[in-house]
Amino acid sequence: MSNSEWNDPEANVLPETVEKLESADEIPHNTDRKQIIVVGLGMVGISFIEKLMKLDVKRREYDILVIGEEKHLAYNRVGLTSFFQHREVENLYLNPHSWYASMPEGSLSYHLNTLVTTVDSEKKTVETSQGQKIPYDILVLATGSDALLPKHTPGHDAKGVFVYRTIEDLEKLIAYSATKHGSTGAVVGGGLLGLEAAKAMMDLEEFSKVKLIERNRWVLSRQLDADAGGMVVEQVRALGLDVLLGKRVGKINTDAENSVVGVTFEDGESMDCTCICFAIGIKARDELARKAGIECADRGGGIVVNTDLSTSIKDIYAIGECASWESETYGLIAPGVEMADVLAFNLTQAKSHAPRRFKRPDLSTKLKLLGVEVASFGDFFADRDGPKNVPTRRGAAKKDGSVELKPGSKELTNGTSPQSVKALTYKDPFNNVYKKYIFSKDGKYLLGGMMIGDTKDYVKLVPMVKNQKALEVPPSEFILGASKGEDDGDDLEDDTQICSCHNVLKGDVVKAVKDGTCKSIGDVKSCTKAGTGCGGCMPLVQTIFNKTMSGMGQEVKNHLCPHFEYSRADLFNIIYVKKLQSFPEIMAAAGKDPNSSGCEACKPTVGSIIASLYNKHLLDDDRRGLQDTNDRFLANIQRNGTFSVVPRVSGGEITPEKLIIIGTVAKKYKLYCKITGGQRIDMFGAKKQDLPKIWRELVDGGLESGHAYAKSLRTVKSCVGTTWCRFGIGDSVGMAVRLEERYKSIRSPHKFKGGVSGCVRECAEAQNKDFGLIASEKGYNIFVGGNGGAKPRHSELLAKDVPPDDVIPILDRYISFYIRTADKLQRTARWVENMPGGIKYLREVILEDKLGICADLEKQMQDLIGTFFCEWTEVLKSPERLKLFSQFGNTEETVDTVENVQDRGQPRPTYWPKQSITEDFRGTQWSQLAWQPLAKSEQFADSATGSSLAVKRGDTQLAIFKVKGQYYATQQMCPHKRAFVLSDGLIGDDYKSEKLWISCPYHKRNYELKGDNAGKCGNDDTVNIATFPVEARDDGLVYVKLPPVEELDGVLGTKKFVIKSEGEEKPFEKMDKVLEATSMKGRKSKNVSYLPNGMGEEAKAQQILAGEGSAPSMEW
Repeated sequence: MSNSEWNDPEANVLPETVEKLESADEIPHNTDRKQIIVVGLGMVGISFIEKLMKLDVKRREYDILVIGEEKHLAYNRVGLTSFFQHREVENLYLNPHSWYASMPEGSLSYHLNTLVTTVDSEKKTVETSQGQKIPYDILVLATGSDALLPKHTPGHDAKGVFVYRTIEDLEKLIAYSATKHGSTGAVVGGGLLGLEAAKAMMDLEEFSKVKLIERNRWVLSRQLDADAGGMVVEQVRALGLDVLLGKRVGKINTDAENSVVGVTFEDGESMDCTCICFAIGIKARDELARKAGIECADRGGGIVVNTDLSTSIKDIYAIGECASWESETYGLIAPGVEMADVLAFNLTQAKSHAPRRFKRPDLSTKLKLLGVEVASFGDFFADRDGPKNVPTRRGAAKKDGSVELKPGSKELTNGTSPQSVKALTYKDPFNNVYKKYIFSKDGKYLLGGMMIGDTKDYVKLVPMVKNQKALEVPPSEFILGASKGEDDGDDLEDDTQICSCHNVLKGDVVKAVKDGTCKSIGDVKSCTKAGTGCGGCMPLVQTIFNKTMSGMGQEVKNHLCPHFEYSRADLFNIIYVKKLQSFPEIMAAAGKDPNSSGCEACKPTVGSIIASLYNKHLLDDDRRGLQDTNDRFLANIQRNGTFSVVPRVSGGEITPEKLIIIGTVAKKYKLYCKITGGQRIDMFGAKKQDLPKIWRELVDGGLESGHAYAKSLRTVKSCVGTTWCRFGIGDSVGMAVRLEERYKSIRSPHKFKGGVSGCVRECAEAQNKDFGLIASEKGYNIFVGGNGGAKPRHSELLAKDVPPDDVIPILDRYISFYIRTADKLQRTARWVENMPGGIKYLREVILEDKLGICADLEKQMQDLIGTFFCEWTEVLKSPERLKLFSQFGNTEETVDTVENVQDRGQPRPTYWPKQSITEDFRGTQWSQLAWQPLAKSEQFADSATGSSLAVKRGDTQLAIFKVKGQYYATQQMCPHKRAFVLSDGLIGDDYKSEKLWISCPYHKRNYELKGDNAGKCGNDDTVNIATFPVEARDDGLVYVKLPPVEELDGVLGTKKFVIKSEGEEKPFEKMDKVLEATSMKGRKSKNVSYLPNGMGEEAKAQQILAGEGSAPSMEW
């Protein structure tokens, strides 16, 4: 492993990060900073410094002074063996001199070759061997350990006795070995360090023979069992190392000059050698702490630390090999790095996140010793010593889902407990491969294992043990591999319904493509009607079309529509690079016909791209014609022509005052209320003309648009996290509120949702969101690409253990990259699925900056965020925009077209009739037609995308359109669902056939506006509409040629087509009878109180609104 790989990955690029921040003047210049002194510049000490600097660089809360006893900067102690080859200390440095110098001024300084001799915890100072007294606010002891030398063994102080610990130790060994050329060298200790030392002595090529002395029956006895250790012995012997097993050194033999000449073992045998290197363990360096009165462990030594790495004295911490946690010290580097990580996190991030705790460390190791691949992971001796803990699905006593086994629990009154683990073993003596994997008794959990020779699965197995998730495959597959089953093919059968609006099956689409009827996605929509209803099935229809075409060897074109021979991503880049801002500019630069008006497919896409890049108001004349109805009226249109109103409730957090405002508005305008899945309140039934009045009251009360109508961020759902929950480890509400406030109003290819859970209990369901955060002890795990909907998808892990401060940059990049590269109406789930390389590629782009665009992605998001405005607030300020919300352009009259019914105490529109109106409106023979002035020319915008207006004559509603200077008029009602909405639809054209149509905003029925086929529906032969001549005159009025009022009303009058509640289907009638027959005692009706003489919902609400009872005493 290279030196840099031991570093925190972000520490390697910290100099570049600092340079960028300094050039942007983003590093705080505050002078009120705390001084941290780190005693010890070893691998753990520098790890702590790297992690703290990384987390603190944008905060600048600390200045660090590190004091190292050696004369070298921090070096790779694990790679000491390589020093014998290059003899250059700088080659082992974990960071060069320039790295230290590149940190912000005053943030990091160091003293080398300096010993700290005293700690005065009362005055908070340390004193060095040079007599310097240095003050600290926080003291971190990373003093490490010393190599053990058996001082009870005679001859331990002889010339030629060494330990294997520091650069200085190696330099002494090298110099001495040069004087003993051709003799025998010995290493005492067959552990990891002993094998490393033996290799080093062999690499010196000074000794004719190197012998390894191990007191146990096999080497690596702390990591391997007898079979595995024995296999390693065979292999290292084959490489030339003489291994002596079961031997203990009783005496070191010396000559008259006190130089080593051999050893005598405790069994009386002896061996000649001239040099001995002891690698038999370490002893924690706790003498400085003991002298300062800090509590240290009596047995085994070490500075006693708590789970937060604090010692017995305030503001003094200990990490690494000098620390004793639960009476244990650790000689491996990994636990020390984990301690450094915990402490750095707590000093910088614990203000907005639960402090991390140091837990029992993972002692997994993977090394190459003398050319032999060796690995052990997890609880690798669980079959010998019993498992330390057993994961369980339910009944767990510990928060991490495991049950800890107490020592006494292994014995029952009648003997030992039954075996609680099972091991699978594979041994190949021909290829020197050994594997043993240990599982829980039921085979559901992997507990640990060991490997010799073939260790490639190590990286996959370690996370399985750490995460303690139930296995999805049988244990045998870990060694034998998965058996190949039958190829299932596509996951949907041909008889699967893919479009519920028109009952289209997958087989219908496949057949239409295979028989040549459909050669484009547009053909599929025309032939099968799939996607011409609500449009929710289109991503799935597109996928089926693409797969079928590919299977036939046909090219699949991902063009936006006939007007643009580009995908959405390509068109985005064209608009972005050329800085195009209007539909005519875009059509001229990238469209097939520069004069085209576009269509219902490309217009919303272009409108979304423009909004994603420039964030201008959607209702401006040159942009309004690009918007679907929801965006056009900044509200979700419902099936009775009314709209829903959804104020922003960031993170689901709302005050009582805002609840009162919402409740009062809903009561005043008789709106149906429902709590959404995204933790906010949806108010249904708002009339178009009432929307400005409703929003004026909401905005006046401090609320703002929730963008529930937009292809943009909807919500960031949260649990209560550390705000209230006793299990929370992250402030999920605080994080969710910040994320929702940051990304609100950002337009994207499709809607996207977020979630933040405060712990692994996942109450916010963050793993089925477009982006989701789950608090871990180290920060947050970031998941992406999940969604519910027609084809649910579980999200995938993008980044793990991200500190709170680093969440925003990662999400900025992710969302910006999605906006740039996704297809039209493509959720992040399908985007990630269809991305070449999938989540792995996405990680490379977002986390590793594979494309070199991360800085640009972040800037793009920052620029967008900087342009935020509340769209409804801007409407309320503009008289011209307010005019757009009238029901009719020629009268202030209002008309309801669907009757309401009371359901569970609230109004809702009666159900739609199942049948469409199939009357031949376009073929109506009128008795006579006369010109009638119905609108003003000034009410229509001269927009390249067209403009429209609803008007009323008698009881008939009409729609007037202006496209490229020409006027067109039709009935307002779409016969498909009797919806009076055509004036709110999108205008489209075909530049080849010169067809012009209006697309119904409900289910995309396209009605032609001109020519012989005027009034005909292009994608549903069962329905059609009436059209009328129209013209604008010099008097400034727009005239429509119409039959007499009575005749017109007799055919198209609104009252004739009002959807009545009488005879409404009752879908729950049978169920309600069953429930009523089995009703349980004690249940109340919905609106009454359980309390004796209780007032109930209506009376209590009226009392509060009237200020009676207890209400006047409330202080707001």
